[in-house]
Amino acid sequence: MRQNMKRLLAGPYVLWMIGFTIIPLLLVVYYGLTDKNGTFTFANVLSISTPEHMKALLLSLVLSLISTVICLLLAYPLALILRKRGIGQGSFVVFIFILPMWMNFLLRTLAWQTLLEKNGVINGILNILHLPNLAIINTPWAIILGMVYNFLPFMILPIYNVMIKIDDNTINAARDLGAGTLQTLFYIWIPLSVPGIISGITMVFVPALTTFVISSLLGGSKILLIGNVIEQEFTRGSNWNLGSGLSLVLMIFILISMALIAKYDKEGEGTAF
Repeated sequence: MRQNMKRLLAGPYVLWMIGFTIIPLLLVVYYGLTDKNGTFTFANVLSISTPEHMKALLLSLVLSLISTVICLLLAYPLALILRKRGIGQGSFVVFIFILPMWMNFLLRTLAWQTLLEKNGVINGILNILHLPNLAIINTPWAIILGMVYNFLPFMILPIYNVMIKIDDNTINAARDLGAGTLQTLFYIWIPLSVPGIISGITMVFVPALTTFVISSLLGGSKILLIGNVIEQEFTRGSNWNLGSGLSLVLMIFILISMALIAKYDKEGEGTAF
């Protein structure tokens, strides 16, 4: 009876997964491996090797890597400070970090566009102070700033979630044995927080690699990432086959990230926040 009840309760979830995950993925695979006549082909996937597509992919990889590294450098010390201060998961400070994730992604990015534009808030303040203006909008640095701002919570929370599970006795034992601050960091904290680090890197790198909203609003039309190319193929060019083929290339990076999580975070410690 209990088994039947569990299956019944799981039914809506299974239907949801089939309708909104499996079927869309199968459609992307179908369109990506066929031409407009429905003939099987690898041309759509191999089009990633064209100069314009390869340039967009490499630029996306570079900006995503830079953003991920910046997020890690900012998130790890912050998570460590929160852990040492004994701030729990339900505290107001942690709520502050989660709060931006509840706001609309597009609105958050538009806010930065308003701040960074030529006649925006930041340059207005600089003019009042008689300081030179910042020409950061429509540059790769503006895209990196947008990525870091939007995806930083996804780096902080997995690392913090792992750190709060580290026993204080382990840290105290290391100090009793003469380990200094740096030795404790590199031999205790970092090795024990690897699951959270891997999860955080994945949760930042993958959306940063596939984004097109941030690059469209903060990078302008002159900076095209691979996400912009795919979005244009679907919306402007109406070439679903090519857009799906390029999406299959990005799926390779998603599969690699899933493999890393499966290897280094087998118990899901870095994702259960």
